[in-house]
Amino acid sequence: MSVPNIITFLRILAVPLAMYMILTGNMVWAFGLFVAAGLSDALDGAIARMFRARTVLGGYLDPLADKALIVGVYVALGHVGLIPLWLVMLVVFRDVMIIAGVILLFTLKETLAMQPLYISKVNTVVQIALAAAVLAPAALGLPNPRLFEMELVEALVYVCAATTAASGLAYARRAALLFNRLGGVR
Repeated sequence: MSVPNIITFLRILAVPLAMYMILTGNMVWAFGLFVAAGLSDALDGAIARMFRARTVLGGYLDPLADKALIVGVYVALGHVGLIPLWLVMLVVFRDVMIIAGVILLFTLKETLAMQPLYISKVNTVVQIALAAAVLAPAALGLPNPRLFEMELVEALVYVCAATTAASGLAYARRAALLFNRLGGVR
């Protein structure tokens, strides 16, 4: 296994630990793990590009690690009441829909290039920003996390919902076009 894939695999293993830290109220460690996971994502990509170590496995593992981190952190944050449950459900549904589409295409023996849409990249940035904005006040010991949440987090919740919905619809459209090209599912 290549070094970038090992880093990605370690990021996947960090997901349950980050969730546990959130669920037990240890936001300092949760925030640290979240930041470390983000940095490892940048690191594995840089190593893969620099040393021409891109692999097919890495092409699938990296987005899977990103989805696992976002979904895991959102589920934990929703469970402890730091983000709305309706947003957690929207984020999880979108990712399940994407993964189900990939599995269906694989089942139909259709090759698929793992190329995220632009709106999906924007959505990922917003989802990460929201999780960081929720975790940061407690982790950094900011004096009034409620004031911080009311302004920034509330705005990010709605931007996240909008970009998640737009991204989900864009992927659904892409899937519909692809299935139409394949002659439909029989």
